[in-house]
Amino acid sequence: MVVAGRRKSIAFFIALGASLILVILLLYVGWVLLNWRTGILLFLGILLLAVVIAGVVLNTIFLVREIRRNEQHDAFINAVTHELKTPVTSIRLYLQTLQSRSVPEDKRTEFYKIMLEDSDRLLNTIEQVLRTGRLASSGAKLLRTPVDLAGVVENCLARARNLHNAKSAIIEYKPGPAARILGDADELAAAVSNLIDNAVKYSGAEPRITIETSVDEKFALVRVKDQGAGIPKTEVKQIFKRFYRVPGPLAARVKGTGLGLYIVRSVAKRHGGRAWAESEGLGRGSTFVLQLPLAK
Repeated sequence: MVVAGRRKSIAFFIALGASLILVILLLYVGWVLLNWRTGILLFLGILLLAVVIAGVVLNTIFLVREIRRNEQHDAFINAVTHELKTPVTSIRLYLQTLQSRSVPEDKRTEFYKIMLEDSDRLLNTIEQVLRTGRLASSGAKLLRTPVDLAGVVENCLARARNLHNAKSAIIEYKPGPAARILGDADELAAAVSNLIDNAVKYSGAEPRITIETSVDEKFALVRVKDQGAGIPKTEVKQIFKRFYRVPGPLAARVKGTGLGLYIVRSVAKRHGGRAWAESEGLGRGSTFVLQLPLAK
């Protein structure tokens, strides 16, 4: 209902802007036909018309952008609320069970494992939000140290396999030549982890992920390929925006905050590199590339 209301608001402002421009044009054409001999007034009228039309167009654009931005913020708040509340509720339920009754040792061990996994999920969400704030701050400094890219990828791969209970056959790693990056190891790990997590989440029940590293003359590249849902070509450049999630039923099924890919691109830019996505369309998988300059 809220989304439908906002779409109606966007349509209303667009229609209002177009109607105002049309009325101005009709009035102006009529005025020119009646006063075609007054050249100076005609010139001034053209300038006034251009200013009025530009003002109407800019006003409409800003209103539509603000409505969409508010919609993204609301979606982000709802997603973060869910991502925070769900593990807390789960942990509380298991703790109440352990407190209220006698639980066999095997079940107790299972409960502890689930609570630890929920705690990791909760900490990951909090870290995503905090990291986004740090990256968005213009005064945030980058602590550069030599970093072994292969070591970062292997650590992120081990974390992903543990987090998603993925076997080695599902997430395949194809290491390339050794590469050293001059940058922040924590930020680079966050970028690679977000790419892997994103690929797993959008690959359905049986994800098959391939991670490749390679080196050219000046850059090291990390490619994360999946055979999952794919990305519409019109959305390939949009998905790296903060809070942005591809609209549709898939976004409703796959939970997320809309911050992961924003963090990836922000980290790449801070290190002097780039990040981009490649996809042939829906249902045809996607490839995400993280390009980072090699340490001199």
